[in-house]
Amino acid sequence: MEDLMPVPNRRIRVMAAGALALALGTTALTPWVYPAEAQTGAPPAAGTAIALPRPAGPDFADLAARVAPAVVRVSVTGRADPSALVELPPELRGTPFERFFRQRQQGGSPRRAMGQGSGFIIDPSGYVVTNNHVVGQAESVRIELADGRDLPAKVIGTDSKTDLALLKIEAGNNLPTVSFGDSDRLRVGEWVLAMGNPFGLGGTATAGIVSARGRQIGAGPYDDFIQTDAPINPGNSGGPLFNTAGEVVGVNTAIFSPSGGNIGIGFAVPSSLAQMVVAQLKEHGRVERGWLGVSMQRLNPELAAALSAGETKGALIAGVERDGPAARAGLRPGDLVTAVDGRTIALPRDLAEAVAAVKPGGTITLRLLRDGRPVEQKVTLGQSPESREARLAGEERQSQANLGLTLAPNPRGGEGAVVAEVRPDSLAAAQGLRPGDIVLRAGDRAVKGPRDVVEAVGTARKEGKPAIALQVEREGGQAFVALPLNAG
Repeated sequence: MEDLMPVPNRRIRVMAAGALALALGTTALTPWVYPAEAQTGAPPAAGTAIALPRPAGPDFADLAARVAPAVVRVSVTGRADPSALVELPPELRGTPFERFFRQRQQGGSPRRAMGQGSGFIIDPSGYVVTNNHVVGQAESVRIELADGRDLPAKVIGTDSKTDLALLKIEAGNNLPTVSFGDSDRLRVGEWVLAMGNPFGLGGTATAGIVSARGRQIGAGPYDDFIQTDAPINPGNSGGPLFNTAGEVVGVNTAIFSPSGGNIGIGFAVPSSLAQMVVAQLKEHGRVERGWLGVSMQRLNPELAAALSAGETKGALIAGVERDGPAARAGLRPGDLVTAVDGRTIALPRDLAEAVAAVKPGGTITLRLLRDGRPVEQKVTLGQSPESREARLAGEERQSQANLGLTLAPNPRGGEGAVVAEVRPDSLAAAQGLRPGDIVLRAGDRAVKGPRDVVEAVGTARKEGKPAIALQVEREGGQAFVALPLNAG
């Protein structure tokens, strides 16, 4: 069984010593250990039950029973690229498995791969939260509920910067749910319960405490993780982290491990951030963040003295982008941002989060220190160039990622949508579609552009059709292709 690992450019990795592993797991078997043998040197008598003393501590049984029905298994089918770099685990080096491992990654075309993660239901109508790295490259996604039902899921939206995703299943309107709590009120040492699908084993509960807050692990621009020693393993990605009231205070996302398994250092996206991102994904299918147009750095005592800042708290403006919102508002390199709309800014991360919380077009008030003097400056935020380009691309090119197909407008004018890209080993490739093909009809709909195909596919899926007929023009000839909708 292959893993779909959350690494840059979607490469498949087996994490080596000291690596930060985003948890997307497979199954594993562990040997039985008999405590009595270790203590007495002799196995227990047949039929004898061994009663171990129960350690003192909280009892999570009622809590686990209450929230477990809303925790789900997320199974994905994607594409494994054999040309991607695969690191051999240290424990396999020099063993007969090394040659087999190397042969597996030599040559061949991309092949289908399976992966698993976790998620939780937040709405009775079927909205499910999980991690972006669990579903980001998936061609198909399925949800297994606690009652055993296995259902196809639609990806409503993803956000790579916070590694969150929102899915939707159709299973009636009375699904069990859990709700978000206030992660800002968490204290180090507080008990938490993690639930999910470690190693593909199914619903599992583990308990621990909050080890730290505000951890930055280099996963993205909005790092603000809850660190916990509640055992989190591959496959727990996207699962909930509960407080003792049964509220979701975090989304389990990453582990730090020499071996790829739990060593008591796990990380969860705090609910204060997850709740905001999920709300935008539900409303827009994407996250819209304000853009200030500056580069920032942390202030140290030497810089503080040189800039007459008087303190080391704040976000130092290191550069201002030409024609950006900050430049238009008159911000300068060397300005020290100490507050946004009354919210104290202690670190550059605080400024990034405060700006991201405001939609493009919104106005914020910055409190600055400039040459040692306090200044207030209003700034109307813009939309980042990266987001603008992505949005324009989304308007011009439509991707059916789970079908392996990307469409673009017909550059020669007229009607139809051009196949811009076909992923190898995808459903579209299996049916013989190629870049350059022109889709003229999708189902009963004439195609004037990519959006027509996307809408026709969506309608066919809602109607429960197993496939959609595409009329395709290639090199002057025309033919119909039946594209499966629910394979994998």
